[in-house]
Amino acid sequence: MENHNRRQEPLIERIAETPAIALEKTVEESKKIVRALEARPTVKKAEEFWHMLGPGLTTGAADDDPSGIATYSQAGARYGFRWLWLAPLTFPLMAVIQEMCARIGLVTGRGLAANIRKHFPRPVLYLCAFLLLAANGLNIGADLGAMAKAVQLFVPNMAFEALVVFFTLLCLILEIFTTYKKYARYLKYLSLILLSYVFSALMIELDWGAIARATLIPAFTFDRDSILLVTGVLGTTISPYLFFWQTSQEIEEQILEGRATIKSRLGATDGEVKKMRADVWSGMFFSNAVMFFIISACAATLYANGITNIDTAADAAAALRPLAGENAYLLFTIGIIGVGLLAIPVLAGSASYAMSESFHWREGLYLKLKQAHAFYGVIIISMLLGLGLNFLGFDPIKVLIYSAIANGVISPVVLILILLISGDKKIMGGRANGPLTKIIGWLAAGLMTVASVFTLFSLL
Repeated sequence: MENHNRRQEPLIERIAETPAIALEKTVEESKKIVRALEARPTVKKAEEFWHMLGPGLTTGAADDDPSGIATYSQAGARYGFRWLWLAPLTFPLMAVIQEMCARIGLVTGRGLAANIRKHFPRPVLYLCAFLLLAANGLNIGADLGAMAKAVQLFVPNMAFEALVVFFTLLCLILEIFTTYKKYARYLKYLSLILLSYVFSALMIELDWGAIARATLIPAFTFDRDSILLVTGVLGTTISPYLFFWQTSQEIEEQILEGRATIKSRLGATDGEVKKMRADVWSGMFFSNAVMFFIISACAATLYANGITNIDTAADAAAALRPLAGENAYLLFTIGIIGVGLLAIPVLAGSASYAMSESFHWREGLYLKLKQAHAFYGVIIISMLLGLGLNFLGFDPIKVLIYSAIANGVISPVVLILILLISGDKKIMGGRANGPLTKIIGWLAAGLMTVASVFTLFSLL
């Protein structure tokens, strides 16, 4: 009781000496305590949500690789806000497809290529796997070049070739010699670099009325350049490498939890499916939000000032500097380097998962190099293929077009296989696709088919 009275003395003395002031201060202190207590549940929920995010977030972030940033920059620079409606259109399409891939992994305990191998003719799988390896190699080459060019914006005297080799070695070391647990955490935190594009756009004075109209009211022209651009946007958002990566990462997460055998991974609880859906839809929303802000930023600055000749992401960053200011330029440029470090290992890894599962090689990032020579060998080959392209003097835009064409050929085929597997109750049981999922999935497959056909005809 004495201690209690002693603790109360300062407060009593204050009230006795200056009642009004002391009482006001006491009320303010009480309000601060109440606000702090009220904030705790919100902070705790945010922490829980962050810990819940995993393969879906990193897959969505990897979708916005430097070549994707270049495509979005071109869309904004050449056409202004016209193509903004593609962001809300592609969001549910890619989210539903990625959810199917994740669900296949959770329910069957196998990767996507392993499921295709089990249920479909081998030639179809081999064709998809080799085309994926080629397309990813082209994409890796474009991304490595974009990262090197971005560094040169900061340090012009650095040799392009040395930078490309440096980034190739860095990505290989991280992917091959880092444990999966640490590597997954690295990818997750690196995905936050995409926020730089949101912040860089918000630093620019945007016409939100024009943005809203372009987002809600679709506009389209059927000229060759528009068709190629739309195919590029669709190819970089609904990409085959994301399908294989998403499914395999669900398996890697299960193995990390101690479920090392296929038998132990069969089936999925309601809680696992709910968590997966929150993860996937959050990741895809994040990815498309970044696309939205990149197009908006380039439309409001480059297009508005007549700068429409943008070939690479580095070109877009350099052009933004005098128009958007130093801070926006720095954020845009740093983003190119950061997302490259995220996306390039995903591109190489997805090709390796596809090839390894196709030929029944031992695979997985949880394994060490000496335990999975073939798996890591494909990663190394993919990286070296991309590296070599930067020493052959290829036009980066042509590389992206060829990559988009390869993806356009693969995507419809792989999408159909995904829809057939995820919709088969014999394979998926009660986790098979529902009616709405089927409709959206087949719509995505149809759009990718039409886009690839139009692209091929436009190039003839």
